[in-house]
Amino acid sequence: MLLGVFLLLGVYKRFTLWSLAGMMGFFTFLTFYSAYFNKVTDCGCFGDAIPLTPWESFSKDVVLSVLIAVLIWGQMHIRTWLPERINQAKMAGTLLLCVLFSNHVLSHGPIWDFRAYKPGTDVLVAMKSAEELGLEPPKYETYFTLAAPDGSRLEVSGTAYIDEKWYERTDYTIVEDGTYSKKIAEGYEPPIHDFAILINGEDRTEEFVAAPQVLWLIAYDLSKANMEELERLVGELNIHIQKTSVKVVGMTSSSDEEIAALVTKTGCRFPWAVMDGTALKTVQRSNPGVTLLEDGIIQNHWYYNDAIFLEGSNLVWPE
Repeated sequence: MLLGVFLLLGVYKRFTLWSLAGMMGFFTFLTFYSAYFNKVTDCGCFGDAIPLTPWESFSKDVVLSVLIAVLIWGQMHIRTWLPERINQAKMAGTLLLCVLFSNHVLSHGPIWDFRAYKPGTDVLVAMKSAEELGLEPPKYETYFTLAAPDGSRLEVSGTAYIDEKWYERTDYTIVEDGTYSKKIAEGYEPPIHDFAILINGEDRTEEFVAAPQVLWLIAYDLSKANMEELERLVGELNIHIQKTSVKVVGMTSSSDEEIAALVTKTGCRFPWAVMDGTALKTVQRSNPGVTLLEDGIIQNHWYYNDAIFLEGSNLVWPE
């Protein structure tokens, strides 16, 4: 971001332009390698805000590289247009804003949420498959790597393997680590997957999603959680469930032993589900944090920094 500000202000031209050129050269190579060798299926440049395929990301980097080359060629025309003191103030202000914004996001969550579990999401609908929604799912093809008697290798699609009866060729053997699947046609994929609320081996997902009002207390890793805040939240929620019909469930990827230790220490009165840690971190980055659902629709997420206050039988969060 600072390099962009330097470029707009016309300061540190040589350093800025060659830094941008080096950065774009590296990322152009990286995105080409990723796309050509199918190392990743999507680009993380803009996260969930602007999803890009690897080839789209590579094309974007090529365009940016060309633009930077043009700037390097015409750098004699780049001039600063503000007094040095104002430029320094703008650069310092930009750095300060970056630090403050990053701190706010890390402490209170994203300002604009593009994740699969963003407020307004109907969780049960977002979990449904393309077939359940009457939509076309993506199509995948399996590819086999076959080893020939002379040591050479041949890649064959699953369709060709069956149609051309490669399975009858005893002189060719399948290389076990050479089998992979590749998407050959786009289609609908549920934004929420690998999400199941399992309590003592029983799937209680619908119970703790579709209820009129549900609170999820999420601590995706108990060993790394802020225990002081977690114990405070457990205590406040213990009081809350005695006075209301709101359902509360704890969620973590930690072991049963760690959960038992927490329950014993805090006197926790609501159940805990052992779930996939990656899914939990997608729901709630705070460790711990609270998520509110009403009739299956996510209403809001709160980090532990956004303290819960009890007022009678209601939980009140600061705006």
